[in-house]
Amino acid sequence: MRQPPGFVDPQQPDSVCKLHKSLYGLKQAPRQWFNKLTTFLQLQGFGFSRSDPSLLIFHKNHIQIYFLIYVDDFLVTGNDCFTINHILGQLQEQFALKKLGQISLFLGIQVIRSSTGYFLTQEHYASKILHDAGYADCKPAPTPLATNSKTAQTSTAPFHDPTLYRKLAGSLQYLSITRPDIAFATNTVCQHMQNPTDQDFKTLKRILHYVKGTITYGFPITTGPLELRAYTDADWASDASDRKSISGFCTFLGPNLISWTVKKQATVAKCSTEAEYRSLSSALSDVIWLRRLAEELQIPQPNPTIIHCDNTSAIAIAKNPVFHARTKHIEIDYHFIRQHINSNTVRLSHISSNDQIADILTKPFSFTRFNELRTKLNIRPSNA
Repeated sequence: MRQPPGFVDPQQPDSVCKLHKSLYGLKQAPRQWFNKLTTFLQLQGFGFSRSDPSLLIFHKNHIQIYFLIYVDDFLVTGNDCFTINHILGQLQEQFALKKLGQISLFLGIQVIRSSTGYFLTQEHYASKILHDAGYADCKPAPTPLATNSKTAQTSTAPFHDPTLYRKLAGSLQYLSITRPDIAFATNTVCQHMQNPTDQDFKTLKRILHYVKGTITYGFPITTGPLELRAYTDADWASDASDRKSISGFCTFLGPNLISWTVKKQATVAKCSTEAEYRSLSSALSDVIWLRRLAEELQIPQPNPTIIHCDNTSAIAIAKNPVFHARTKHIEIDYHFIRQHINSNTVRLSHISSNDQIADILTKPFSFTRFNELRTKLNIRPSNA
């Protein structure tokens, strides 16, 4: 820290001003803003969620209010409009706020209201990506990845503009917030951001062509049963460069898709069963967190959450307490899964590969199969 010109004290040239408030742009500013805002909300009766530190919850006399913070943007919802307006009025006395009314756009995500619920899409953001990349008028592609994209990549020349590649890959990653149908393809191109090649950019362009043809797509949030269920899958040794497997899982709350993940596994699996078992462990971690969050949102899960897996061997290892040479190195994951099966937190259920929704998160498909799985994920146009 240095004194600005004109403020230096000749008697104490090494001294600096003591700040009575944080300055916008300093590293401490976001933390100080969050502390001030949450301290005020706690004085109003809010408490921090145990599952999400950016979520504050108010429960009193059957009144439920949820306050979700993202830097200086936040969402407020609840079952009592009078109390919400009262709290917002007090907030406006302390902070310079804009009350935007019913949600329509939040962090680039459009929220369209309908008679049956809400529809989440990022059509504006997708249009911006295509415009910035110069593909606003490109021809649409039927799928985000070609079916032969898993074959070993031959050595090609480095891409001439790595910065552009990283910018587009990062933008597609944010677009996948409402587009899980591009999550696997985006994960594939993001693995080559350090040294992208011409072939990598060709793969990225294919995703842009697919986005062009599905620019209005998103997923609905509708009323229905509020039971969690999950689907987990893995593609063993799918990466030809290092032979690591890809894990993919998705979770539904009733008819609504609420969580999904595509991730390359950290270590090489010795067999497909091990790859599926590690993916099952990751899915279980997500399910436990979602069950805890659902309980805080007054959506208790009295029944075990069903996790659908299409690998009978992985299910057998989870249920059968027998170790042998092939499972010694995954003992920690074994105990983790086994414990929650015994406590009735989750229940494993075998599902045929044809009905495995999480398949779309682990590998490329032909248009027919891809469209079938996309429909099961509830990904559709906003006007459908």
